[in-house]
Amino acid sequence: MEIERIEKRFGVTAVKLGFITSDQLVEALAVQVAEDISTGDHDLIGKILFEQGIMTEEQIDEVLGSMNS
Repeated sequence: MEIERIEKRFGVTAVKLGFITSDQLVEALAVQVAEDISTGDHDLIGKILFEQGIMTEEQIDEVLGSMNS
């Protein structure tokens, strides 16, 4: 699925840019999987990291910008 591929790239890109640690990414992915299991839907990794106070909107924009270049 295209969305899953983008989400994985988002997380890896955020780690490479130094905005999050690999442990924080794993924790956010666990939240995402739990949401999917319980509701059949889930938030994007960037939204989860933002809501947890781990990433700012500016950092998310920078990750997305670097993914599009």
